[in-house]
Amino acid sequence: MAFRNAATKLYIDIGVHQYNNKLAQWCNDTLDGAQTDYAEFSLTGKKRVLITRDPEQIKAILATKFANFGHGPQWNRLWRPFLGEGIFATDGDDWHRSRRLIRPMFVKERLRDLVIFDNCTRKLLSKLPPSGVTVDIKDLFYRWTLDTTTEFLLGHNVNSLENPNNEIAEAMAVAQRIQMYLFVLNPIAALIPKGDYFRSITRLEEFIEPIIQRAIAMPQHELEELSRTDSQYTLLHSIARVTKDRKIIRDEIMSVLLAGRDTTASTLSWVLYEMAYAPETWAKLREEVLSELGPHGMPTYESLKNIQYLKNALNEVLRLHPAVPINIRQALENTTIPGAPGQPDVVILKGDTVTINTIGMHTRKDLYPPASKTFASPAVFSPERWEHWTPAPWTYTPFSGGPRICVGQNFALTEMAFCLVRLAQTFERLEYRGDWHAQSLRADIIGTPALEVPIALFEPEL
Repeated sequence: MAFRNAATKLYIDIGVHQYNNKLAQWCNDTLDGAQTDYAEFSLTGKKRVLITRDPEQIKAILATKFANFGHGPQWNRLWRPFLGEGIFATDGDDWHRSRRLIRPMFVKERLRDLVIFDNCTRKLLSKLPPSGVTVDIKDLFYRWTLDTTTEFLLGHNVNSLENPNNEIAEAMAVAQRIQMYLFVLNPIAALIPKGDYFRSITRLEEFIEPIIQRAIAMPQHELEELSRTDSQYTLLHSIARVTKDRKIIRDEIMSVLLAGRDTTASTLSWVLYEMAYAPETWAKLREEVLSELGPHGMPTYESLKNIQYLKNALNEVLRLHPAVPINIRQALENTTIPGAPGQPDVVILKGDTVTINTIGMHTRKDLYPPASKTFASPAVFSPERWEHWTPAPWTYTPFSGGPRICVGQNFALTEMAFCLVRLAQTFERLEYRGDWHAQSLRADIIGTPALEVPIALFEPEL
């Protein structure tokens, strides 16, 4: 009984931290309190939960012992109503099949056509208020990325920038929020009301179903022709070339829609949050953008790669605010991972859960050079550090690593870079209009600012 009470108390504590947007902080505090980079505890008396921010352990989990770890049957069961058998909910052969279906649309050749980004970004700029007027930039970014992602995936823009109360955006937000609670509080998930969860998933399915049916109905020769010549070729078309199975298509589209919208929107929100607090960084970004493209030049895939400070700024934001701050794996069989230096390997039993504390590892002071005039503290936003510093292997994993490394990372980086370049071409400076220090991280599957991000953007004075 005492153990059961202790486990219940721990779950309540985790739930409270999640509700207060401090789950990632709880993981770090747990490790700091134990004065270690690895800790373990048991919630049921049988299976352990391990938390790590150790690069060598993370390397083993994600790469060298990849076959020993996966999402596991529990994860698949919890996510099945939302993502089905899609790429983020499966292991083994099912996962390999999903990756083969999705990967062709994310090769470099497909990303060179920036027309979708340009059209949606023009709409974003048109929705910004007059110079110097405050706007919640996070809200606009989430609507913009939903439009961009649905256009890329489906060839059907939901136009949420025109409609702030868009049903699809709301359904995504509700489903994700409840999904996170179902996962974090898994042993007591039966007690969590799920009506809104299932209604939101149904609304999303009602949106994508007719679009899927149209793609399935297309003759194979039309899909083949589209794949070779047409810029309107989408991820949906790419999958429909390979399979006509409606459920497979539904599951993959739902999975990529989830990842494609939120990771980009949250990262862009953090970029403007950090740069508004350090205005000299925006000035430097704008200077390099104007030097490369001028105030009106159309960004190309190649020109985006040439703007070094842009890459540095994105790297730095992803270091401080990785889109997936906490990653979960389950041992699929008995195995080991490296112990602390000088210590034996840690035995991991089948069914044990491993929590990869990415955000905790990214800010470990001992993994960085000492702070100095030329190298800022790892707690500080400093794109300049990337001019003369390269992270040691497996100490920087914003897109995960190993075989499951994010298949869409180049798409996300290109999309974010394009948007930032257009903003830098248009606006001379930024100003944060809220309590900068009050902002916190909300870990709803994707890490995002918990509060609004109130920003004023200023056009150059004539």
